[in-house]
Amino acid sequence: MTWTERRDPALAARTMKALDAAIRDKRIVGGVLRIARDGDLVAHHVIGFADRESRRAMTPDTPFRLASITKPIVAVTVLDLIDRGVLSFDDAVTKWLPDFRPRFEGRPATITIRQLLTHTSGLAYGFWEQSDGPYHRARVSDGLDAPGLSLEENLRRLVTVPLAFRPGSAFLYSLAFDVLGAIIERATSGSLPEAVARAVTKPLAMSSTGFRPLDPELLATPYADGRPEPVRMVDGIYVPFAGAGALFAPSRALDPRSYPSGGAGMIGTAEDFHVFLEALRTRHRFAPQPLVDDMFQDQIPSLVSPRLGEGWGFGYGAAVLRDPKSARVPMNAGSIRWGGAYGHYWWIDPSARLSAVLFTNTAFEGMAGKVTTDVVNAVYGAA
Repeated sequence: MTWTERRDPALAARTMKALDAAIRDKRIVGGVLRIARDGDLVAHHVIGFADRESRRAMTPDTPFRLASITKPIVAVTVLDLIDRGVLSFDDAVTKWLPDFRPRFEGRPATITIRQLLTHTSGLAYGFWEQSDGPYHRARVSDGLDAPGLSLEENLRRLVTVPLAFRPGSAFLYSLAFDVLGAIIERATSGSLPEAVARAVTKPLAMSSTGFRPLDPELLATPYADGRPEPVRMVDGIYVPFAGAGALFAPSRALDPRSYPSGGAGMIGTAEDFHVFLEALRTRHRFAPQPLVDDMFQDQIPSLVSPRLGEGWGFGYGAAVLRDPKSARVPMNAGSIRWGGAYGHYWWIDPSARLSAVLFTNTAFEGMAGKVTTDVVNAVYGAA
């Protein structure tokens, strides 16, 4: 994709002010922000350090550990396989993974691909629970830790934990996309990276995005929220979030034995991911168009969840804005958004013909902190 730059000076000034404040207050170490309207780049900022200790500056091409930025890419890969008749929304997980038979209230429960895509499967994440919770006791990885762990072993551990609810009856953000990754591999008789490349990254020429770093030395160094400044991450660091917290192991991305996590395992640049967002917004020919339309639709209209927040529903791989007023955001109804635990946030506002991506190297501020609210408000000129 060739970007046309049509800078909006007022918008650029407002968004730069939001980023400057985050750097000045030592809430983030560095970041890249890109905003497009009608496919034109109207603001583009690069700020701070990719590595604070060595004074390595952030650049437009700095690659990041993507964490859950991975999910919408894998969602489109699944939709592509559904469009080609390889998979079906109503396929039971056991059709592809016969041994994956989790239980609810002591009885086997049937989970479908649709429920995995919408996080209504009854699976969970360890970072929602305290350190003595069932996922921790079973040593289930969230796809952010445990370098060298195989997917087969992680699914074996996962299936021993009872489901949080009957499939289809509630929403809970979960390891569902790691299970989808295993289904993709079984259905294609290949690897998840190969399937993602075929469906998404190669058609869109996202040459800097994949499951392994092209040059580990260029990766943004990850940091965790801290006072008086963010703390450089090391393997085993625990970062509090939403009453619990996540365990990180940055070396996971560098260990070729680590399974390619469909929910958290990719690496890429802000520009590459912005190309992907614009392809979604415009229904670029790479994607099965009617299914991508459904990706922007609320697939769980009867459900609410504090994990999503008031006014939000969920499509396939991203939250869908039901009611801007109750959500207290300036985006238009029908906007979709999500983030990544290493410090990222993105959204598409179809009504405003707008897409935006904020990649930082600071968790969780860059995903769910003041900087995200400030940037969104700055884009829309909201107080």
